Amino acid sequence: MVYDPIYLMITGAIFIISMIVQNRLKSKFTKYSKTTLSNGMSGKEIAEKMLRDHGIMDVQVISTPGMLTDHYNPANKTVNLSEGVYNQRSTAAAAVAAHECGHAVQHAVGYSMLQLRSKLVPIVSISSNLVQWVLMAGLALMAFSNNTTVLAIGIVMFAVTTIFAFVTLPVEYDASNRALAWLEGNHIVQSNEYEECKDALKWAARTYLVAALGSLAQLMYFVMILLGNRRSN
Repeated sequence: MVYDPIYLMITGAIFIISMIVQNRLKSKFTKYSKTTLSNGMSGKEIAEKMLRDHGIMDVQVISTPGMLTDHYNPANKTVNLSEGVYNQRSTAAAAVAAHECGHAVQHAVGYSMLQLRSKLVPIVSISSNLVQWVLMAGLALMAFSNNTTVLAIGIVMFAVTTIFAFVTLPVEYDASNRALAWLEGNHIVQSNEYEECKDALKWAARTYLVAALGSLAQLMYFVMILLGNRRSN
């Protein structure tokens, strides 16, 4: 698997595209971090206001170390904002803070795709830790004994992680849409600031899109190996 030229081409292409998108996102964040919000609100204040406006009183906004480490934790109901977002008063901070609160709103209203994603987390956690070893063992067994059972199990496990990646897409896009609608509808940002928020969230969403498509490409690779072997027998 490691030395297969096709596999190396697939993983190499995914890696390059992912790095391009990640670097583009970081450059956008850096650029928009320099645009001071006209309303003077920090990321923390943006988040707290969005939660209040949606009637959510049981979610806490806290600071977390690192850059672009922002996330919503449904287990303890916290909006975790990276240090740069929590204290900054920029369009980048507003976009990220509102996006994470979008997840809190999804949780509060029972957004179906978020619920599905949460249900998949325990299964994906197990699959992602074991799938590489199961696939390697499956390929080895297939090569030496023509037994494809273990490889098929590995493919099923990989399929679970791929499904999770695609379920994540609507969750992320919906959170961004909720964030942008609130920022614009409540006049939190001006028109030029809104466009910067929209652009930043667009590139953030593309990181998830690349990950999902990359996972699908690798899954199809293993499926073709399995089907090719069965047809040759």
